[in-house]
Amino acid sequence: MSALAVTTLPPWAAAEALGRSAPELAAFQDEPPQMKSGAVGKTGFLHLGFERRGRRTILADLDYRIPYRAQRALYCDDAMPDLAHVFMITTTGCLLQGDRLALEIVLAAGARAHVTTQSATKIHSMDANYAAQTQTITLADDAYLEFLPDPVIPHRRARFVSDTRITLAPTATLLYAEILQPGRKHHHPEECLGAAVMSMALDVARPGGGSLFAEKLLIEPQRHAMRQTGVMGPFDVFGNVLLCTPKDSAERIWRRIGADVDAANGLAFGACRLPNDAGLLFKVLGRETQPVKAKVREFWSVVREEITGARVPPPFLWR
Repeated sequence: MSALAVTTLPPWAAAEALGRSAPELAAFQDEPPQMKSGAVGKTGFLHLGFERRGRRTILADLDYRIPYRAQRALYCDDAMPDLAHVFMITTTGCLLQGDRLALEIVLAAGARAHVTTQSATKIHSMDANYAAQTQTITLADDAYLEFLPDPVIPHRRARFVSDTRITLAPTATLLYAEILQPGRKHHHPEECLGAAVMSMALDVARPGGGSLFAEKLLIEPQRHAMRQTGVMGPFDVFGNVLLCTPKDSAERIWRRIGADVDAANGLAFGACRLPNDAGLLFKVLGRETQPVKAKVREFWSVVREEITGARVPPPFLWR
């Protein structure tokens, strides 16, 4: 692995330590009867290192451990022919109890990349242990990353903890999105907001350790009611979009983003400024997934135009 790598210990060991140290998972430390948590085949690792080479960004450093992997960078965006487009692949197609995943993304100076998933991430029902994930994202000067995975779908009794650490230079731009949608709510109504624990923490800092802000989303429906004003209310789908970018760019985008609560069509959205002039936080609530994805895409479109001057590509036929 090149100097771009940021790990010092096996990354899946960090995911294991995360779950053991999270107080919200203290009640779920039992081992699955099928296969021990963190065993080979249940500890996925993916490292993506991007560098600028001439007129194009290349995937210069790729390392993985099944069931996590990627194959190669694609150049399928006519508006940004230098943009490296990478699909993250989970060969199991879902997260099960005892799984441990670790993701590292590093962009060198001037690199530009779009990273997404091959499909939604399903977190299956659990009766033992939990699934854990760590993510580390590092952007150097003038780097540009669109991290736009498909939605996360926690089924009933799912237990999941995630910790994301982001380090970016003052001139870099990161667009990072998470969409949470319910499982088979029309088949099993209890799968709508029926996860046991969903714990998702995020911390953003400058190189050298200067902290910009932190956020943690903790969902425990059995302990705290979700169907209340100020939480989910009548909505089922939640979109959380982080934009870290220089202040002048953030202000231009802020002026183009509105806010609305449309009860009739089941959609609410709005943006707020992040502390320390770090950028913007855009949130969307919806009753169904597609309107939320469409609103996130609108925000992505504004960001892409203001930062790069290019338009977003048309959506893939299967999305």
